Amino acid sequence: MFRPPVWAQDVLVAVFITVMQVQGTVVRNSGQPEAVLRPLSDLGHLGYILLIASGAVVVVRRLRPGAVFAVTALASAVYYALDFPDGPGWLGLFVALYTLTSRGDGRRSLVVAGVGITVLTVVWLIAATDIEPPAAIGWVFFRIGTSVMSAALGESVRSRKVIAADALERAERAERTREEEARARVDEERLRIAREVHDTVAHAIAIINVQSGVTAHVLDKRPERARETLEAIEQTSSRALQEMRAILGVLRDDNDGRVPHPGLGQVDELTAKAREAGLDVDLETTAPPPQVPSAVGSAVYRILQESITNVIRHVGQTRVTIALTYGADTVEVRVTDDGRREGPETVGAVDHTGGDRANGGLAAPDERGRGIIGMRERCQLLGGDLHAGPILNGGFAVIARLPVAPTGTPNL
Repeated sequence: MFRPPVWAQDVLVAVFITVMQVQGTVVRNSGQPEAVLRPLSDLGHLGYILLIASGAVVVVRRLRPGAVFAVTALASAVYYALDFPDGPGWLGLFVALYTLTSRGDGRRSLVVAGVGITVLTVVWLIAATDIEPPAAIGWVFFRIGTSVMSAALGESVRSRKVIAADALERAERAERTREEEARARVDEERLRIAREVHDTVAHAIAIINVQSGVTAHVLDKRPERARETLEAIEQTSSRALQEMRAILGVLRDDNDGRVPHPGLGQVDELTAKAREAGLDVDLETTAPPPQVPSAVGSAVYRILQESITNVIRHVGQTRVTIALTYGADTVEVRVTDDGRREGPETVGAVDHTGGDRANGGLAAPDERGRGIIGMRERCQLLGGDLHAGPILNGGFAVIARLPVAPTGTPNL
């Protein structure tokens, strides 16, 4: 459907109003006696000028609604104050009032319109005081009522536009929020998978590294011991591959059938693997409460796994004490080691960081390591805290406290 541009529409409206005001006034008063009415041609054709000006100015009503209303209101006031004949000279004024309120800012435009209508009402009533019979002044009340209706109609249109714009903005904001939440969930899932992969691979590689070192050391002297370590390497690598498949399988599982995360039920298996790697592990634990959230159980397991991995990588064969304390509101994990031992039993304990491990701690951070950072992030996501540092006997301690009712995300 063809629709002319806005400027063309305003030109057509201005021409129509101008013609209607001039022609309508002339036709309406053609039969009236000239002695009663002031001719439009009087005072230098001022009547025609006022009617034409109040109609032509409508062409810029969208650009200058306030100025257009002021011109049309002034033209109407002067026209009736000078007793020019009545007619449809109100068309431009009503269109200007409608435009003022529909394109205004609400309260201020309504105040301007109200003040203008009040002033015009006074002028119109004064101009009608000498009209006979009194019933002929009905045009005054018609103009007052129509002016108020024009302003109210414009305000109604403006309000609907504002409501529609607000609804559109809320919808766009909601859409952006959904996109941001989706990106945040994707980032959280990537971070979770990265942590799981790091913990699984680092732990398995550390154990395999120790066992391969022991195998190389005893291959000629104790072949049966070498066979045992090779079997341990095979089992460790097999378990690591299974865990990797479970972690990465989430990415391509159409039914979202996730394998349960390791938890408190696998702690004994974890300590058994640590003993196979040459650590002297002492596990102290109290009976767990009836229900520990899976997120907390998984975090406890990963903290223990990372701590044991760091002992194997950076300390070697030593004594490790693990204490799990379950309270009414918190779970406390404490992992301490006795530091590096001197002697042949440290064979296979290779420090892959290349840094100085003089403190002998199980999780002392170097510039490239992210073990403690990852453990601390797990705790903070659940509303807990973690402390790690050397202890007096030359060893290292990791202490984590997790709330039983986690306040953070369960994506660990």
